Amino acid sequence: MMTPPGGLSSPEETKRCCAAVYGSEWARFLLGDSYHPGGLVLTERLGTLLGLEPGTRVLDVAAGTGGSAIYLADRFGCRVMGLDLSAANVAAAREAAERAGVAELTEFVAGDAERLPFPDQSFDAVICECAFCTFPDKARAAVEFARILRQGGRVGLSDLTREGPLSRELEGLLAWIACIADARPLAEYQAYLQYADFLIEQTERHDDALQAMIRGIQTKLMGIDLLVGLRKLDLPSIDLGQARAMARSAAEAARTGALGYVLLTGTRSPVRIGPNPLAIR
Repeated sequence: MMTPPGGLSSPEETKRCCAAVYGSEWARFLLGDSYHPGGLVLTERLGTLLGLEPGTRVLDVAAGTGGSAIYLADRFGCRVMGLDLSAANVAAAREAAERAGVAELTEFVAGDAERLPFPDQSFDAVICECAFCTFPDKARAAVEFARILRQGGRVGLSDLTREGPLSRELEGLLAWIACIADARPLAEYQAYLQYADFLIEQTERHDDALQAMIRGIQTKLMGIDLLVGLRKLDLPSIDLGQARAMARSAAEAARTGALGYVLLTGTRSPVRIGPNPLAIR
């Protein structure tokens, strides 16, 4: 279980802080409609790997404002439940689903990934895009994923990976919110899923998508002062200089392979296969 980053007293406060920032106008400006590398192209790839189809019951964990859930419902005809810690995100996602004409295939609720508010074996598939690395108790979240899946149900993660130590700019609260500070090696993500009795099926590297996203953020950060000055963008209490330094460090880490991006899928096993959770990390 993680130690809260500087300035926060508990993992719960960290989660609330992250949810608040991701629900802000600032985050939407920097990240666009899809808050993860590769956008809806990789969302579609994840849905294809999971074999989604009409009638499939899907849970989208940390669904944000609903972009991926809405796309999956429209593209595959599946029924998607989107869960997010932010009530504001949930409200925005419901409105977006109405506008997109998929309200009958989607539902959005507020909730915590580490305490999913659903009965056992409620879903056929779980997806979690660029959010698992921010969960303070990753082992518990993985167990919750398995609990709400039917036997043979499938999980799909996309997330940042890290290899070795990162620079100081990539270790603080802002880096945590940006899904960098607690990114893990691919082997650790696999271990968390195996602990929850998932059989690992496929892994795909998409480091190029991460690099493209970082370049886009750097470009937007260059012009953000003007928008704030013209009052066309509300800026939360985040140091722009620190944000730019973090983006530069992230770009260098991605270039050298210290940061990457991976898609990972697994199937819930009917037998116990997981290692001792104390062996993780």
